[in-house]
Amino acid sequence: MAEKQIGKITHYFGKISVAVVELTDELRVGETIKIVGHGGEFTQVVSSMQVEHQNVEKAESGEAIGLKVDQPVKEGDLVYKVTE
Repeated sequence: MAEKQIGKITHYFGKISVAVVELTDELRVGETIKIVGHGGEFTQVVSSMQVEHQNVEKAESGEAIGLKVDQPVKEGDLVYKVTE
């Protein structure tokens, strides 16, 4: 499996398990990502994401997205796209 960094966490809303990700590459719903940082890492499938509170299927480089995450994350954690 190959991994490519596509962004980093800029904010985390713990009560609703949503991270804000500043993207440096495109991302689509259904793709697999890995979040790495602060001594931990985990992989998940992107089930939904939002740009400015609107659900989107695809986000572009330079956009900040809201992303539901399976585990707590911290600001500065790196986001990688995982491909087979």
